[in-house]
Amino acid sequence: MKEAIERILAELESLQARSRKEVEDARVRFLGKKGEITQLFEEFRGCAPDLKREFGQKLNDLKKAATAKIEELKDAAEAQQEASAPKQDLSMPGDAFELGSRHPVSIVRQEIVDIFRKFGYDVAEGPEIEDDWHVFEALNFPPNHPARDMQDTFFVSTGHKDPLLLRTHTSSVQVRMMESQPLPIRVICPGRVFRNEAISARAHCIFHQVEGLYIDKGVTFADLKQAILLFAREMFGPDTQIRMRPSYFPFTEPSSEVDVSCNICHGKGCNICKGTGWLEILGCGMVDPNVLRASGIDPDVYSGFAFGMGVERIAMLKWQVNDLRHYFENDMRFLKEFNTATEV
Repeated sequence: MKEAIERILAELESLQARSRKEVEDARVRFLGKKGEITQLFEEFRGCAPDLKREFGQKLNDLKKAATAKIEELKDAAEAQQEASAPKQDLSMPGDAFELGSRHPVSIVRQEIVDIFRKFGYDVAEGPEIEDDWHVFEALNFPPNHPARDMQDTFFVSTGHKDPLLLRTHTSSVQVRMMESQPLPIRVICPGRVFRNEAISARAHCIFHQVEGLYIDKGVTFADLKQAILLFAREMFGPDTQIRMRPSYFPFTEPSSEVDVSCNICHGKGCNICKGTGWLEILGCGMVDPNVLRASGIDPDVYSGFAFGMGVERIAMLKWQVNDLRHYFENDMRFLKEFNTATEV
């Protein structure tokens, strides 16, 4: 065994390997399952007890020397292979990466935000999981009021005075602004909302809203009409006209639905506007005095208006998309159509 150990050490000293394959062959020869050093360890088990201490140390040293030599040869072979490999031509053009685009809903949301920022509105956001007070009661929805049936709600927790729920509108952010911000307030509230509705071409259980609020002394319905008209012309073109129809919302009085002249047929009637020449875009109204009082604002001193629009609805009108579900299916064929809609 002593002679075998000395012979293997001598072979390791003179061992050469020019490629990874030669290094692997050497490793298998000495350290593999049937390698020479492995066989010596098998023979060591049968050594006399008085010889085990001497040869055990020598075998361990031999295995360490072999492992170190194999690693040294491996590093040298890899370095040689890299040195002999063809050099990369850094002047060659690289592989082209396909650019994506922002989601159409994000494009429209940002466009709406940018328009109102030009008018002096700040942007505010709030939690998607809200309490009943901010979503309903502070907005003039008393408990058991029939108006609550207008919005089917996903409740997170029930059975106590102020249950948690997924907000059904971003008006809850407006309440938080009225509670916490000094007057006057001029703010828009973009965000995602949730309603327990059947998914169809015209409705979804998840969608996006942008709501606006302006509260100051002497705010009138004429101010509201002017703000909506300016927005419509910025969004749909300078020739756009608006039409305001009486409506009902618990948190505004008086309330109105707003239509814009169809930017496809220019009022002549088409399949997009169903032959009417008008397209509904948002709801609005003067903030109800009860809503102001609930947030600690004196309605005898201050007045204001609020409005809200669905981002998907605006996007559908802007690009003539006939099915709301396209925005949520992540179909790349659909999303790529908006590559030219905005810079990436």
